[in-house]
Amino acid sequence: MKYKKLTTYLVLVIIIFMGLLFFGNSAIAAESSGEGEQVYIIPIEDTVEQGLKAFLSRATQVAEDKGADYIIFEVDTPGGRVDAAGQIAELIQNLETPTIAFIVNKALSAGSYIALNTDTIYMKAHATMGASGVINRDGTAANKKAQSAWLAAMKSAAESQGRDPKYAAAMANPEIDLPELGAPKGEYLTLGPESAVEVGYAAGIVEDRTELLNEMGIQNATIIEIEPTLSEKLARFLTNPIVIPILLTIASLGLIIEIFSPGFGIPGIIGLLSLVLFFYGHIVAGLAGMEAIILIILGIILIIAEFFVPGGIVGVLGIGCVVASLFISGQDIGQMAMSIGIAFLISIITAVILFKRIGMEKGVFRHIILKDKTSTELGYVSTVNRLELIGLEGKTLTQLRPSGTARFDEERLDVVSEGRFIQEEQPIKIIKVEGSRIVVREI
Repeated sequence: MKYKKLTTYLVLVIIIFMGLLFFGNSAIAAESSGEGEQVYIIPIEDTVEQGLKAFLSRATQVAEDKGADYIIFEVDTPGGRVDAAGQIAELIQNLETPTIAFIVNKALSAGSYIALNTDTIYMKAHATMGASGVINRDGTAANKKAQSAWLAAMKSAAESQGRDPKYAAAMANPEIDLPELGAPKGEYLTLGPESAVEVGYAAGIVEDRTELLNEMGIQNATIIEIEPTLSEKLARFLTNPIVIPILLTIASLGLIIEIFSPGFGIPGIIGLLSLVLFFYGHIVAGLAGMEAIILIILGIILIIAEFFVPGGIVGVLGIGCVVASLFISGQDIGQMAMSIGIAFLISIITAVILFKRIGMEKGVFRHIILKDKTSTELGYVSTVNRLELIGLEGKTLTQLRPSGTARFDEERLDVVSEGRFIQEEQPIKIIKVEGSRIVVREI
């Protein structure tokens, strides 16, 4: 019965995964009436990461396949991962359709780099772009090698669209002194709309799409908005560097708690769903492939087999497969190692607490730990403790040095003295019985 229940839960998890994968991929698009050129609006919002890159790859492909005359990226991002920004920039540079970055709020850090790779930039009156220094996850400045590569990338992006690379360099290098633009030495350059127009980075300042289309001279254009699908939205959330360690921790906690719990219930289901969501997000974002899925399935099978196969090697191989699948799916080895480390540490602490509170009498361990006891209550007796002999008197048949033989009434017994030597045929008395050890004293 319990295996049927477990199978049912696993099938349910697989159905949920397949449902998210296939039914969450319907594109969301809105179209406004118009008789002129086709203009596709694609948002670049929130953190720049691999999930955004996956969405932009699909959206731009749709736009070009449909014969778009212009692609407008509405930008509002604080920045994000440098590697994802580089891939998005390459994607934009390879488009044959003219591209426009419409900065509706901010295009900072990696966002400014993406905007610089478009053909034309327009900004709202309150928008900003710049502040593009490279920093590590802990908030410290990146090493000189990474900074140098990023500085070169920023300058190259500006030059590729005929913009003065000096200002792009100042966005990434605080040592460049531009006090006239509000960026003295020691501060990263951040351009407002007027400054951006002044230095030739922005083509104009507009307040909305209508004004933007007027500036571009395509007032009667047909507007098609492409929004992320449910799958892409989930993928962007699930591949966030903050969410990944939380998912892995929940997965490991659920499975650890399930080990110490009878049957298979809610903790195990939550743990499995967390793993499913992790791999689902990374598959949709293009980070994980079938090899990662095969490894995780193989790892789980080997770990389960460890409970039935002695030796420990099978379990170690299973854990190795699971860890390898996580690393293959990650976009950053360092970040994945940190996430796995956090999940592992919390799981160990939880396992120790549960072991002390619950022990191994419940859960999976109850099937593999021997619980039978050879107790007196169950009829298992190694020797009879003859307490009724205490007080009996008799005579030694042999010398006690200190052990020997004595007779009590008509029974011969092996005895031991308290420690003194006792001659044969001497009167003695039993003073203590400890299992098969009978202690006597000379009278």
